[in-house]
Amino acid sequence: MYEPFYFQLSRELSCRAEMLKRILSNCTLCPQECRVNRLAGELGVCGAPAEPVVSSCFPHFGEERPLVGTNGSGTIFLTHCNLKCIFCQNNDISHYGSGRPVEITDIANMMLTLQQLGCHNINFVTPTHYTAHIVSAIAIAAENGLHIPLVYNSSGYDSVETLKLLDGIIDIYMPDAKFADNETARKYTQADNYADAMYAALKEMHQQVGVLQINNQGVAERGVLIRHLVMPGGIVGSERIFKFIAEELSPHSYVNIMAQYYPSHRANEFPELNRRVTHQEMLDAYTAARKYGLHRGFPE
Repeated sequence: MYEPFYFQLSRELSCRAEMLKRILSNCTLCPQECRVNRLAGELGVCGAPAEPVVSSCFPHFGEERPLVGTNGSGTIFLTHCNLKCIFCQNNDISHYGSGRPVEITDIANMMLTLQQLGCHNINFVTPTHYTAHIVSAIAIAAENGLHIPLVYNSSGYDSVETLKLLDGIIDIYMPDAKFADNETARKYTQADNYADAMYAALKEMHQQVGVLQINNQGVAERGVLIRHLVMPGGIVGSERIFKFIAEELSPHSYVNIMAQYYPSHRANEFPELNRRVTHQEMLDAYTAARKYGLHRGFPE
């Protein structure tokens, strides 16, 4: 029987949670390094308050097949975001914090309820700025019978130092790989160093859990699942991202090359973003990925 990583930590979960909580007083949880005192109510780029805010919690059947299985991925949508993409399709949640404040025990109970519903994993969406709260909740849930894998579903704009404190806790990392270079990211997000941070984060995630492992039932148990959103005109540098994944991580990396971009939020302010991607642009992305030996997560 599969045993999640966090089973091996036991009492250390609370220690990790305390270490993460201390960072909140001079917040450097993510590469923005705002250094605000979130415990005193100060707000950084992400806009997240001292207490966690959750938008929704439910079995999600729209995620990747290895996460969904037959019973869904137990998704907890957290509000606010440290990246603030101008084309964000969930801007009511990520930009404007649409949700309700909850206690740590509430998050623990959400996890246990999702497990009782038969979900194959607990999927934390946009967790970076709430890692202290999440680990505290995991410690409580684990003591009360949580035993399914944990998914860290992020924008890829993560601090290596924070990820190291999650080592041995998170089973499945599901980061975005959005932009191949900092300059492009700077134009469409509030991050000056997205690409540098994302590449370093992917390496740390891969070092911790390796390539995605899928069991005989077709359900993911451990590893890295990378998402890449193809955007109009190839502006995100897809081929450079695929080259990095294949050469710096593994050609066996699981990469979901996504076609669902559409102009949202403020995208209409940028003519180059004000359309959907074409069929040919998707074919070009698949071809570029195969060029470097990638073969998992997208059509053959």
